[in-house]
Amino acid sequence: MSVNAPSPQPETVAVAVGRTLAELGVEHVFGVVGSGNFAMTNALRRGGAGWTAARHEGGAATMADAYARTTGTVTVVTTHQGCGLTNAVTGIAEAAKSRTPMIVLTADTGVAATLSNFRIDQDGLADSVGAVAERVHSAASAVADTERAFRTAVLARRTVVLSVPIDIQGQPYPGADSPAAGSTRRRPTAQSLRPSAESVSALADALSRAQRPVILAGRGGRNAGPELLALAQVTGALTATSAAAHGLFHADAFCLGISGGFSSDFAAETIRNADLIVAFGCALNMWTMRHGSLIGEDTTVIQVDTEQTALGAHRPISAGVLGDAAETATAVRTELLSRSPAPLNVELKLRTTHMQDLIAERARKDTEPFEDLSTGERIDPRVLSIELDRALPAQRSVAIDSGNFMGYPAAYFQVPDERGFCMTQSFQSIGLGLHTAIGLATAAPDRLTVLGTGDGGFLMSIAELDTAVRQQLPMVVVVYNDDAYGAEVHHFDAAEDELEIVRFPETDIASVARGFGAEGLTIRTAEDLTAACTRISQGVDSVLVIDAKIASDGGSWWLAEAFKGH
Repeated sequence: MSVNAPSPQPETVAVAVGRTLAELGVEHVFGVVGSGNFAMTNALRRGGAGWTAARHEGGAATMADAYARTTGTVTVVTTHQGCGLTNAVTGIAEAAKSRTPMIVLTADTGVAATLSNFRIDQDGLADSVGAVAERVHSAASAVADTERAFRTAVLARRTVVLSVPIDIQGQPYPGADSPAAGSTRRRPTAQSLRPSAESVSALADALSRAQRPVILAGRGGRNAGPELLALAQVTGALTATSAAAHGLFHADAFCLGISGGFSSDFAAETIRNADLIVAFGCALNMWTMRHGSLIGEDTTVIQVDTEQTALGAHRPISAGVLGDAAETATAVRTELLSRSPAPLNVELKLRTTHMQDLIAERARKDTEPFEDLSTGERIDPRVLSIELDRALPAQRSVAIDSGNFMGYPAAYFQVPDERGFCMTQSFQSIGLGLHTAIGLATAAPDRLTVLGTGDGGFLMSIAELDTAVRQQLPMVVVVYNDDAYGAEVHHFDAAEDELEIVRFPETDIASVARGFGAEGLTIRTAEDLTAACTRISQGVDSVLVIDAKIASDGGSWWLAEAFKGH
């Protein structure tokens, strides 16, 4: 007697959605799982995506954001419906404002569940923070809806909130569209935007005329490093970056570093004296141009971007070029060499031996003299940053939280390339640094991840220290600890008694870290700092938290600039 084999269960919509995202190339998923996103998350995992279980959805969103920025791939953060999504909103807003291609895969209440406590206007919530609201509308359209969301993330460089109602998730998916075993679904690819011939000619003319040109790269220029450097070399231009592209010209001896609040005095003055600034994929906002003070009165400013609305959005410009950074740089260089096949006489411009010596001696922040503010109980944050930078391995990734302290790790910690730096600052929220570091460490496990954070931001995100320890991520967390919300203490015009609400009793962060299973050290003195540097030089293969009790800087230089914009 034969026994009939049971019929295979039909694929549900939840499984089809997760499978489709995996087939489209999602490498990693971050999130917190509840009943609403359980099946979709496991379908992604079965499809080959890596998985990091965060302790809070807000942390998961920023982990995914940092991973996407580092790898250049579309990453997924997954949440439960309603409260799971609202928990992630700050991280989603940061990603949306940074134009990070990311999918927020979230459950939603069913259409008929009008009295559900989970019910909110998820589409409206997504719209309100600048993300794109998409949803799975039916079982029949599930895969097409998912592909549309992914396509928007890639081609429009947007953060997309894809809501999948739970009453649709459990329905059988009626399609039969899975690719053959071993193949992948066709992934959308963004096409490079070529600049017009007229724009190329005009930019070539401007670079030919300029005697003190500077090429400035932003987030949109991060994938064009070789092309931009080649253009700088034939035109005698110096290079610089916004904070978002820090490390792009690390190997260029004529790089001035980060333009803006983190610049050295020499770098800022050199940029201010340029007669031509060509900004590639750079917004020229108040941070990068110090509210316009880094643009000289007679400086010509040309902005290159892939979006028309970005040209001149933050600052008046002399001309705008619509085009991809790499395509434009290559086309302009080709045009210049076609006019003069021999290399241009760049010695008449800024790429001179004398300028190279000046940059080596004065362009980095650590070359500037300062008075050591260290006491017997507190370490000067500049001394701390300089010595840690020397002790840390060259192959590193640096994440920065927000706060009064942040100029120190941003200005003093060097990175090997543009993939080695991530600062989630577009929404200007503190408390995202630890999440960012976890995303970075997951994306680049071959490097030591270094986090610079304040005590306020670190304690705000402390639950994710468990995630870093659990994932066994090699990481050095440097807490610039002044026992306060330092920005408010230093930059608010307030009486001493009013500042009591932003000052706190001393916290033993090293002990807290050890409670999570991390290694913890405290730095108060030069001797403590030497011991910490020795420990780092021995190699770090897990999480090391350094509680650095820092001396007051009287208000950081970069934040004084920032507060001009408020």
